[in-house]
Amino acid sequence: MTGPTLVDRDRVSVWHPYTQMLTAPPPLPIVRGEGVYLYTEDGRRLLDGISSWWVNIHGHSHPRLNAALAAQARQLEHVMFAGCTHPPAVDLADRLLAVLPSGLTRVFYSDNGSTAVEVALKMACQYWGNRGEAARRSFVALHHAYHGDTVGAMSASEESIFTRPFASMLFTVHRAHAPYCYRCPLGLDRSTCAAECLGDLERLLTAHGDTLAGVLVEPMLQGAGGMIVWPAEFLAGVRRLCDAHGVLMIADEVLTGFGRTGRMFACEHAAVTPDIICLSKALTGGYLPLGATVTTEPVYEAFLSDDRLRTFFHGHSYTANPLACAVAIASLDLFHESGVLERVRQLEGWLRHGLAPLGGLSLVGEVRVIGGVGILELVTDKTTKTAAGYLDNIGPRLAAAFLERGLLLRPLGNILYLMPPYVVTESETAWAIDQIRDVLSGIRR
Repeated sequence: MTGPTLVDRDRVSVWHPYTQMLTAPPPLPIVRGEGVYLYTEDGRRLLDGISSWWVNIHGHSHPRLNAALAAQARQLEHVMFAGCTHPPAVDLADRLLAVLPSGLTRVFYSDNGSTAVEVALKMACQYWGNRGEAARRSFVALHHAYHGDTVGAMSASEESIFTRPFASMLFTVHRAHAPYCYRCPLGLDRSTCAAECLGDLERLLTAHGDTLAGVLVEPMLQGAGGMIVWPAEFLAGVRRLCDAHGVLMIADEVLTGFGRTGRMFACEHAAVTPDIICLSKALTGGYLPLGATVTTEPVYEAFLSDDRLRTFFHGHSYTANPLACAVAIASLDLFHESGVLERVRQLEGWLRHGLAPLGGLSLVGEVRVIGGVGILELVTDKTTKTAAGYLDNIGPRLAAAFLERGLLLRPLGNILYLMPPYVVTESETAWAIDQIRDVLSGIRR
């Protein structure tokens, strides 16, 4: 006689994220991963088309990352990072600074993307206070932004169903246009515009510059807010305007870092260096939670003082966890040794070639591709671009249909995207796109 299944046991005691536990389908009982595939308790094989929430880049259970984790566990599993240090943390900081945009010099560790952003907001605010400009406490963020689920990160995110229940807890930010070219806020056409949407950011900087601590953006690809792909000119303009108005530029590269957009970091598309950059997700290749907020020497030096009140009072119990740092170093080794960015560029080509024809389907409003991310914006009317957004029930319907075919995707409502680990092959990519085409061709609204 067999005992209860993993799903049976889960239902008794576990509460899942972003899940309506009363009505959601049973969770997938994943027991093993290898390469781009996940394996379930009941014997199914699923191609991981979303990199397990955007974190996995080298494939599941990679031998090199497994070895790095095991080796570090034999040396040191953890030690507090306040008053202590250890080789993996220092080595990883050195390695990050070597590949990050020039001018970033100091690494502050945390333990996920939301906290990396939270650190950046607090760091920017206290930076100005330490410099004697305590009035600079507000921020500019963009429409369609999503920066995480902690209070500061939610405040910087666009108001949405994610943030609405917590509205009374959030602080106000100034909100500027994003370069959402398919739904241009100015009604312009990308083929003839000159990124005039930057004018909204310039207006806010002019009006509020003396009270602003920073401008927070997701460079080149806004993720959970709609998988919005930017023109590089907009990113360059953000840096130019921050410089002109003396405001810190904060780049949230939690999603876009480590190759997702075809460059090691998305800021490279416009050859800009932010004053603060936030990293997580693929930092450890998808193995362990780790965040890093990296800044410049001038920002760091504003905290140096005989006055202990100028200390940056922020930290986490698992700051700079040695196991996570060791795996992150091994992940960077793979970038150096295995031509990872070239594989991402190949993947970009496969996605462009395979997804472009899907733009002719009646419910596909736009096809967008950047690096290793392919995006289909689904609409109910192509002429008016009408769409139901995140709560569009087409998302769950599509997810279920793909699962039946062995493909794990998790649409953001009407935004369907394919973001596999970089080790995906051309034939596996083509297969995944075939499943997307076949399912979308059979959808009836």
